[in-house]
Amino acid sequence: MPGLPRASAVLATFLALCALVLSPAGPAAAAPHHRSESRFVVSERQFARMFPARDPFFTYEGLVEATRAYPGFAHDGGPEVARQEAAAFLANVSHETGGLYYVVAQNESTYPVFCDATRPYGCPAGQSAYYGRGAIMLSWNFNYKAAGDALGLDLLNDPWLVERDAAVAWKTALWYWNTQTGPGTLTGHQAMVRRAGFGETIRSLNGTAECAGGNPAQMEHRVSLYRTFTQVLKVRPGRGLTC
Repeated sequence: MPGLPRASAVLATFLALCALVLSPAGPAAAAPHHRSESRFVVSERQFARMFPARDPFFTYEGLVEATRAYPGFAHDGGPEVARQEAAAFLANVSHETGGLYYVVAQNESTYPVFCDATRPYGCPAGQSAYYGRGAIMLSWNFNYKAAGDALGLDLLNDPWLVERDAAVAWKTALWYWNTQTGPGTLTGHQAMVRRAGFGETIRSLNGTAECAGGNPAQMEHRVSLYRTFTQVLKVRPGRGLTC
């Protein structure tokens, strides 16, 4: 009969849809993939707006990959805090790198300074090898060792990896942001999640030089970038913007 093939096709489609809904390998298995792609609160388009003149080395994909090493980053504290933290981190990154324009520190005359030879592991890559690199300009042999140990990378012997691999350049920045207090008492992550304010992130990064009137112009530049980035992410900047 001419109607049977069509009816069979409809029945087959119905059964296939039922199997897809009931099977654990169907939508339930696909969901984590979509969550991992959309988890980061900054879209690629927003990232491009924030860094229109960035060096191609600093890729959005590298940033997203790096966030997987610190899943609490731009995630803890709810949607508003997550966007504020992303804006705060990227504002400090922009300040440190000239809008992601510089991959490494530009003053080569200072390179030998960043070897603390009193450390038991010394400076195996050479006295001038531990200059600033990456999204927060990681410097000093002890920071390269600590970051490398945390990330499972031999950065003490190969600090150049930070300027060769975009994901590593972002990971070292997120390592500092999430684990180091610097001259402050809170990490950058803690400062934002606990709502201490953007000013406390400045203190953790360069508080000795910029806070308490040390260099107000530099501090205000960071604040200006933070305000701009919160506008891009459509979130209020919150209180405590200065240090």
